[in-house]
Amino acid sequence: MSSRQPKSPLGRRELLKYLGTSLALGAVAPRLSLANTPAPGAIRFAGGASFSGAQLRLSSYAYILDNQGWLKTQLAQQGIKLEWFATAHAATGPMINEAFANGSTEFAVYGDLPSAILNAGGIETRLIVPNGVGGSDAFLVVPKGSTAKTLEDLKGKTLAVHRGRPWELPLLRLLDSKRLAYQDFKLYNMNPTAGMAALAAKRIDGLFTTLDAYLLEEKGVGQIIWSTKDAPLDWRPRTELFVSKSFVDRYPQLTQTVVTAYVSAAHWASQPQNREAMVKVAAASERPESVIRRSYDDDNFSWKDKWSPLFNELVYEHYRKTVAIALDKKIIARPVDVDKWFDTRFVTTALRDLKLTDYWQPVATRTAVSKPEHIVSRLASR
Repeated sequence: MSSRQPKSPLGRRELLKYLGTSLALGAVAPRLSLANTPAPGAIRFAGGASFSGAQLRLSSYAYILDNQGWLKTQLAQQGIKLEWFATAHAATGPMINEAFANGSTEFAVYGDLPSAILNAGGIETRLIVPNGVGGSDAFLVVPKGSTAKTLEDLKGKTLAVHRGRPWELPLLRLLDSKRLAYQDFKLYNMNPTAGMAALAAKRIDGLFTTLDAYLLEEKGVGQIIWSTKDAPLDWRPRTELFVSKSFVDRYPQLTQTVVTAYVSAAHWASQPQNREAMVKVAAASERPESVIRRSYDDDNFSWKDKWSPLFNELVYEHYRKTVAIALDKKIIARPVDVDKWFDTRFVTTALRDLKLTDYWQPVATRTAVSKPEHIVSRLASR
């Protein structure tokens, strides 16, 4: 699969200069020492890659990793190709889960709930790099002109959400906080594209969705009545870098090479002078620039922390609650051990070797993490 990109909005020369200095690469990342284990012919990376017509487009971390070229060079020296596994926005989670299950990918950047579903089903991955403090946002949208102002106003009416996707979690938490349940609504399981069309046509009374909510407002067909921007940080859907357990067990040093490049990409993105470049990258492959800017504008955390790779308590608490809620709502049938799921050693080594140990600081969990809902408390007391 080709990973040729359109002209870089990042300024390729400046990015290469930065990465060539920061990575110091022969010394920073370990060379592969695989003993009797033969190196793979390729590693596949899912998440952040999609097709626009016949053109493969990369976003966020995937774009930086591909453009700076260091990871591809390091792998090529070992006879290993770096390949991108493209997914569709409407089915990213299921596609990546299937890819992990059938061995079509080794690494993936994708959401919390789909990954929990995969691991609870017996296909093990490891979370190896958290993606920042803020996560992403989810929204409750109603048709333009609707009289509904709150979730309670939609009780007994039609509500759509794409089940099993990361943004279902904040909806479940919102429902629980209001002592409501799916049974209180006429629930429809719709992917984001179908949900947007249904809301625009006023065939549903409410839609719980992602950044597409901003598009609905901009088109004048929807209005946001609630979002996770007004909720505690640990309510927000999260994406992280995951790797298959079998791969990391077999190739720990190769995994370290990938993580070191990933953390360096996060460091570059986190610098204020590169904010505009990251907006352009996201807008080139994801959604309109106006939507990206609204998404990036957030007073709850700094731009630097948006890209933090730290395994802080916010991340642990979020995933504990993800597992607890998914169990309680019967989305998964068995628990996932978060402490085993998380593999922190690679980020620790990358930060040390990149001399970034003190660059990011843990988030103050007393303000960033919400109090446990009664679901989590009830499960903990079992």
